[in-house]
Amino acid sequence: MTRLFLLPALLLSNGFAAAPGYPESRKEALSETLHGVEVADPYRWLEDDRSEETADWVAAQNAVSQTYLKGLPERDAIRSRLKELWNFERIGRPSEYGGKWFFTHNSGLQNQSVLMVADALDAKPRVLLDPNTLSEDGTVSLASWRPSEDGSKLAWAISVGGSDWREVRVRDVATGKDLEDRVEWVKFSPLAWKKDGSGFFYSRYDAPAKGAALTGKNEFHKLYYHQLGTPQSEDELVYERPDEADSGFRAGVSEDGDYLLIHVVQGTSPKNRFFYRKIDGGEVIELLSDNDASYRFIGNTGTRFYFRTNLEAPRYRVISIDLDEPDRKQEVIPESGSLLQSVSMVGGQLIANYLHHASSRVRSFDLEGKPIREIKLPGIGSVRGFGGRGDDTFCFYSFTSFTNPGAIYRYELGSGESSLWQKPQVGFDERAYETKQVFVPSKDGTKVPVFLVHKRGLELDGSHRTLLYAYGGFNISQTPYFSVSRAVWLERGGVFALANLRGGGEYGSEWHDGGRLLNKQNGFDDFTSVAEWLVDENYTTSGKLAIQGGSNGGLLVGACMTQRPELFGACLPAVGVMDMLRFHLFTIGWAWEKEYGSPNDPKHFRNLLRYSPYHNLKPGTRYPATLVTTADRDDRVVPAHSFKFAARLQEYQAKDGPPVLIRIDTSAGHGAGTALDKVIDRVADQWAFLEANL
Repeated sequence: MTRLFLLPALLLSNGFAAAPGYPESRKEALSETLHGVEVADPYRWLEDDRSEETADWVAAQNAVSQTYLKGLPERDAIRSRLKELWNFERIGRPSEYGGKWFFTHNSGLQNQSVLMVADALDAKPRVLLDPNTLSEDGTVSLASWRPSEDGSKLAWAISVGGSDWREVRVRDVATGKDLEDRVEWVKFSPLAWKKDGSGFFYSRYDAPAKGAALTGKNEFHKLYYHQLGTPQSEDELVYERPDEADSGFRAGVSEDGDYLLIHVVQGTSPKNRFFYRKIDGGEVIELLSDNDASYRFIGNTGTRFYFRTNLEAPRYRVISIDLDEPDRKQEVIPESGSLLQSVSMVGGQLIANYLHHASSRVRSFDLEGKPIREIKLPGIGSVRGFGGRGDDTFCFYSFTSFTNPGAIYRYELGSGESSLWQKPQVGFDERAYETKQVFVPSKDGTKVPVFLVHKRGLELDGSHRTLLYAYGGFNISQTPYFSVSRAVWLERGGVFALANLRGGGEYGSEWHDGGRLLNKQNGFDDFTSVAEWLVDENYTTSGKLAIQGGSNGGLLVGACMTQRPELFGACLPAVGVMDMLRFHLFTIGWAWEKEYGSPNDPKHFRNLLRYSPYHNLKPGTRYPATLVTTADRDDRVVPAHSFKFAARLQEYQAKDGPPVLIRIDTSAGHGAGTALDKVIDRVADQWAFLEANL
């Protein structure tokens, strides 16, 4: 039986919020011996997302959390300001297909952005697809979309409740009506049309067993072709690897329409293979089959294929391969001192987007690698875009920073001139804040880049609530971008710090390798070193310092709060990987073994056990105030990670310790596609929780 003890959230005389009574979480006498080590797992029953007992536990935890959070004195004011600031028009970068222009639009507080189409850039757009009409609560999202080359058809995929599963449909652009085509059980897949618009390529898994859609293991990806007007049961199986359970396929079609392009990945390995075939069939050619580096197809001119790669270049370079001479790799753009983050082929140029100490620099080259110019940007921030075709004369890019909501610019390929196309109007005074970058020595002396954002003229007296955020994994780079939630944090006097930890991609493959597998602890040390620096430099004190991260960043927060609980005042681990001994058993978790190591390997097992948040909680320890967040339909990092961690954290928290709660969203997933009103509610709860406990 679940017993519930409800107390209102009170402010004690010392200013901290009182901890509520927690629901009772049943413990099982369950343990197993792994590689000679006995490991207890008393809350494994929470892994069963279909059981009535788990559902009751979720309801009881949410009841306690919501009673506590709604009683916090600043929550309503924070929520009101979030809603007010989020209410601004947002327009996505436009893309042209068949003379029509497609872009997303949000009038302000719509739960999901709407897909628009216009007959010209200066023509009045019309609504092509409004995902807000697909559900009453805004929890069905437009997960991806791709027009056919002539702009007459739209392949679009929906996600229900934030799930990674996709259902693909096809819409006639002229009439706005859907065809009968339906493609199900699509996951981790782009949509790639044949140039003639007769059908598209996609990747999927076999349909999961009944009741296993949100937790069942995803293996044996398959690449298919769907011919319009035919049922999915007749789709052509283009490629599979029954000998490789962990291979995944990302299909594309070359701009000339001649080639089917197949990126072959294995889990989250930074290395991949690249295959191709003629578009209408024939043998699949294994052009790059050694799995010796990362290869990202950029574009082609006839049989000359261009790739961004880290082959013999940790910070990446551009090479080309002629299909008639496949063993010869020609360097086009050499490796530089900055990370080559992405490359676009447009208008006969290669537009290279670099990261220099985690902020964007952009340069253009001709197709032989001769430099053309450095593209002038509005400031220090992050750039996305520059996509297009070989005969385009202009393209679009977006720019944003921590305090600037950014804008979309039109870039003339011939002259190199940029002109403003769209700029949002946000009620946030960016002039009142400053951003700077510092380099903090980690435990082993490695310099860790940190962005600091706060009000101008900040006095370093240790009095400021400070939020430290990081990710630190999977070769993913964290760069400056505008966030409404962080803007509200800044307005309320908070300091925001973003740390670029080892394990990320900010400095290329060596930086990534320095924080993964057996080096994972380096990223945790980087994070705690930055936290110590913030205290030592009098930005804040430990009691006023909060840490935040999601997914792999949730693991980061969980590991650091269990290793250094005295260093932090509050923790916000979101959708985190908390059980490092069983992550590989659910959905796509096995793919992360390339990042974390395999629990089945004794060497990696010992390393994983050393930092696994769930296993390193200690009875009677005074842990920081903690608000764990997850969602009931997260099929990327299954919510059992957060459930088990929260149950044990509540059991072990010191009797006089601050609150340790879990907030479980419903009809939401890992994050992408979450309805805006749910996002606003969650952030209001998080910021109110921090203000009450720091």
